[in-house]
Amino acid sequence: MELRQLRCFVAVAEELHFGRAAEKLLLGQPAVSQQVRRLERELRVELFDRSPRHVRLTPAGERFLPAARDVLSAEDAARTLAADLAAELAAPAVLRLGTITGLGERLDLILDTYRRQAPDVRVELHAAPVRERLARLADGRLDAGFVRGAVAEDDPDLRFIPVWQDELVIALPARHPLAAQPDLDLGELAELPLQLTERRNHPALVDLVMDACAQAGFRPLPGPPHSTLQDTLASIGSGTPMWTVVYAANARMTNAHRIAFRPCRTPLALPTSIAVRRSAPLPRLLLEACTGGRRSRR
Repeated sequence: MELRQLRCFVAVAEELHFGRAAEKLLLGQPAVSQQVRRLERELRVELFDRSPRHVRLTPAGERFLPAARDVLSAEDAARTLAADLAAELAAPAVLRLGTITGLGERLDLILDTYRRQAPDVRVELHAAPVRERLARLADGRLDAGFVRGAVAEDDPDLRFIPVWQDELVIALPARHPLAAQPDLDLGELAELPLQLTERRNHPALVDLVMDACAQAGFRPLPGPPHSTLQDTLASIGSGTPMWTVVYAANARMTNAHRIAFRPCRTPLALPTSIAVRRSAPLPRLLLEACTGGRRSRR
C-alpha cells in the first residue's frame, strides 16, 4: 500500500468522479484509475461501484475512507513537524526567551533539557512585566515567552500553547497559630492583612486570589504596600500578622524558618503557557523541554 494510492482513493471518494479527482491531483485520469485499481487488488475488495453514469463508494470503501484519511493526516503532520524542526534548528543560534518569576528549579530543568536537544543554541533570558513581554514577542524582540493566567485565544499576533499549571501556596508567619495546620482554608485568613502586588503588575495572579477570597466569603484586608517578594517575605518572617501567596516552586527553594508555607484546601493555581508569534514555527524543542517530551503536536 502506497501513499499515492491512498491520495488517489481519497480524491475520488471526495469528488465521486475520476476526472475531477485527476484534475484535483494534477494527474491524468488513467493514472488515478490505475492507482485505485492497484489499491483494490492489494486490499482484495472493491472500493467503488462504477457505472457509466456514476461513481459511488461501496460499503467497504465507506469503511476504509476514514482510515485512509487518518494515514494522510499523519503524513501531513509528520511533514509539518519535520519542517518546523528544520526551521528551528536552522534558525539563528540564539533563543530569546521571556521568563516569569516563580519558576524555581523548573526553569533549570527546562534549560538543561533544551541544551541537550539543541547544544548549538544559546538561550538568552529576558525578564519583563507581562505587557512588555507580550509586546516584545509581537514585534520580534523575543522568540518565545512564558505567560501565566488566561490568555486571549483570538490574539492576532500571538498564539499560546499551555504547558503546565503553577501551584500557589500561602505564606504566613511561622509563629502564627494557623501555621500549625497542615493546610489552610482561605476563610481562616479573613482577619489577616493580605500583602499582594498591584493588579497592573500581575492581573492574573491578583484576580485569582481576589476571586478565591470572594468565593470564601470575604474581601481581604489590604496589607502594607508591596515592593518585592523578598521584602514581603521579610516582613512576614518578622512576625507581622499578614499573609501572601507564593509559587510552590519558589517556596521549595526558600529557606526561611520564620515563614510557614501551607497549601490551600481549595487549590490555587495559574495555567502557564508558551507564547510565540503566529507567523513563526512552533518551538517544538522548547515545548518538549517544558513538557518532558509528552507533547506531540498542536
